[in-house]
Amino acid sequence: MKSALKTKLAALEHIYLVYDRYSQDWETACRRFCSRCCTRNLIVTSIEAYKIAEYLENRGESFLIEKLSASADLRRFQPLITTNKMAELCSNGREIPEEESNPQWGPCPLLENDECPVYEVRPFGCRCMVSSQDCNKTGYADMEPFIVTVNNVFLQYIEHIDADGYTGNLTDMLIFMGHLENRSLFEKGVLKTASENLISNHQAGVLMIPPEHQLRIKPILKALQDFDLKK
Repeated sequence: MKSALKTKLAALEHIYLVYDRYSQDWETACRRFCSRCCTRNLIVTSIEAYKIAEYLENRGESFLIEKLSASADLRRFQPLITTNKMAELCSNGREIPEEESNPQWGPCPLLENDECPVYEVRPFGCRCMVSSQDCNKTGYADMEPFIVTVNNVFLQYIEHIDADGYTGNLTDMLIFMGHLENRSLFEKGVLKTASENLISNHQAGVLMIPPEHQLRIKPILKALQDFDLKK
């Protein structure tokens, strides 16, 4: 494995650990077998998809990617822009494209009996989906504004370390990374052409932090920056 990819994976793990450290004190209603928020609309980056694909390969469970392929014709959220591109548009006062995402399109195709077979390496989009109330009772996730800000910043950091990669729906990204040739090119840092359903990542030019959260989020930013994302 190339050193650049090792650094990316180490940075991703650092980001996950920082999030776990700061989110452990949040009061949430989330628990095992609670899969209300696990829908087909999950968005991941290529570094996260690579990590999941390798995990499945090493466990002899690549058939789960074939399971995704079998449901690839079903409707799902496929983003037009990435988180960092959205931040750039907002900072420049430009219009953000309208995108439709409906949880009624169905559950995550990886789910098995309301459990996640890749829980150990689940992407950040899963890790950050928390609620202070039981979604099965309210019908939606209840998340305080500061947590939304924190989640957006972490999404920006993950995209930043994978700036030469791609973003897309979990189904599209795992089908793509399920091919050994694509993973090999990604490892070498020469993956130039992706599926038409994937979009290019961007570096974080500006972080989406409203004034009222800037002081409170400082310790989290410092913890994130303890890892040199440029090395």
